[in-house]
Amino acid sequence: MAVKVAVVGAGSTYTPELIEGLLARRDRLPIDEIALLDIDEERLRIVGDLAERMLRRGEWSGRLTRTGRRAEALDGADFVIVQLRVGGNRARLQDETIPLRHGLIGQETTGAGGFAKALRTVPIVLELAEETERRGASGAWFVDFTNPTGLVTQALLDRGHRAIGLCNVAIGFQRAFARRFGVEPELVQLEHVGLNHLSWERAVLVDGVDKLPELLDGAADELAEDLGLPVDVIRAVGAIPSYYLRYYYVTERVLSEEQTGRPRAEEVLEIETELLERYLDPGLDRKPELLERRGGAYYSEAAAALIASLHDGAGDVQVVDVRNDGAIPGLADDDVVEVAARIDHDGAHPLPCAPLSPDMAGLVAHVKAYERLAIRAATTGDRGAALRALVANPLVADYDRAAPLLDELLEASREHLPRFFPS
Repeated sequence: MAVKVAVVGAGSTYTPELIEGLLARRDRLPIDEIALLDIDEERLRIVGDLAERMLRRGEWSGRLTRTGRRAEALDGADFVIVQLRVGGNRARLQDETIPLRHGLIGQETTGAGGFAKALRTVPIVLELAEETERRGASGAWFVDFTNPTGLVTQALLDRGHRAIGLCNVAIGFQRAFARRFGVEPELVQLEHVGLNHLSWERAVLVDGVDKLPELLDGAADELAEDLGLPVDVIRAVGAIPSYYLRYYYVTERVLSEEQTGRPRAEEVLEIETELLERYLDPGLDRKPELLERRGGAYYSEAAAALIASLHDGAGDVQVVDVRNDGAIPGLADDDVVEVAARIDHDGAHPLPCAPLSPDMAGLVAHVKAYERLAIRAATTGDRGAALRALVANPLVADYDRAAPLLDELLEASREHLPRFFPS
């Protein structure tokens, strides 16, 4: 059966990654149409031209559609992949710099910056999901790669959408461990637990044997350096934290680095400018190596593997954002968590986990409470809920800072927040 895949936010420089992944899995995923949707005509033209050259080089015989109209992209789509950024990287720069003026972490997916991004993003993604239900193929899947992924997926599943969230953190770990142990990635399985951008690897199974003790004993210093954490933190936790845990474990250290360093958004803007210039080269028909510096490594692998397994029902194990449904004891069934799950035609089925340690459980519960308040604020425009969300966020947690910060964040994103600023 032929398949239509729609990519929302296709003017993203990530799109060549996705095209590469889809081409690599054509044996499992017989796509006959790829619809690229973006409101930025110029970026869509540039990225779409490169995608077309890549598909031609791969001898793909399907149809590539480029459009700025939702209806055309979503009509009959079996899979809708969302990778949009409301306000672009200029808005990201605001998210990273405004909190710093209030003495707080500035980051695009966690803390106050992630909160601002969520306010802009959640309503748009929910609109797209509702339109997918109306226009998409029967049983269409909505795959969210848009940050903050866990929070956005929580909003989608709370509304009953047929959706799965996806991040590249776990697959990045899997590939790194596979290289370290000299095995194929398929032989590495992680006990990945927590929330999106708030997760830990509690086991690293290589061909069924847990190598985590070996890693903690012989590679802890190297891991700590890669993650920007003190080695004693990793040893004390007894697990490998994701990079994003450094914002919570060594907050003051990171804040100092941000206050004296350069915002990541500025680097990304420069990389994107260079990437788009390279994409203009009519002789370029594959993704450039520079794309790896953009971030999102292995995105194509993760996204293509997920929709291939949803299509052919392979039943393999992948790390995704999904309803807990008892996987992590102590969390509500409807809490969206990021865990290993078995993927088949019916979706993602989370694998049972051992209970979280008290420190992990406390942080997860704290962030999940914030996420739910942030969703309420994003969908209603309720300033009271927004203020409560900021105060509940572990990286803010102070009313005297949260109140003026909220005013500044809302004003900076005014054009993208009609619920807070009705005309």
